[in-house]
Amino acid sequence: MNAIIYDIPVQKISGEATTLGEFKGKVLLVVNVASKCGLTPQYEGLEKLYERFKGQGLVIAGFPANDFKEQEPGTESEIAQFCSLNYGVDFPMFSKITVVGADKHPLYAALIKAQPAAVSVNNPSWREKLTGWGVPTLEEPELLWNFEKFLVSRSGEVVKRFAPDTAPDAPELVAAIEAQLKSRE
Repeated sequence: MNAIIYDIPVQKISGEATTLGEFKGKVLLVVNVASKCGLTPQYEGLEKLYERFKGQGLVIAGFPANDFKEQEPGTESEIAQFCSLNYGVDFPMFSKITVVGADKHPLYAALIKAQPAAVSVNNPSWREKLTGWGVPTLEEPELLWNFEKFLVSRSGEVVKRFAPDTAPDAPELVAAIEAQLKSRE
């Protein structure tokens, strides 16, 4: 699995074709994001995390997706404007993709294959909360919801996956990021 994610074509939110290969040697936190979700305020925490660790080699990569209750209906331009105006997002954002089901983007297929289960740091879990609210969920290995987080090492290995309700400042997430930043693999 090592470094396969670097070769998968993606598009910047501006529409420019690229790959995550431009971030080789960096620690990546790949997050499927949405502008109209109860978890949307995580944008603020993600930006703070990026600002805190970008000098040490962290890159947060935001991938808007409209897969859960149509909570990302905007165009790329609307999404970029929303993130900038409301949360001061400066970390790299990419074009909207599908992250679940038969049409899932190859990047998410690779991420999920590498880490088929998410770590839940909260009790009750996000799955239990969604179920309690009467919201149907997909079974693992599919993503549970918006703001699921995949941590990728400097060499491109997907080392951890965190549940959507894992706050960007959760000690478990921060410790995992710090461990990867210290590694020179």
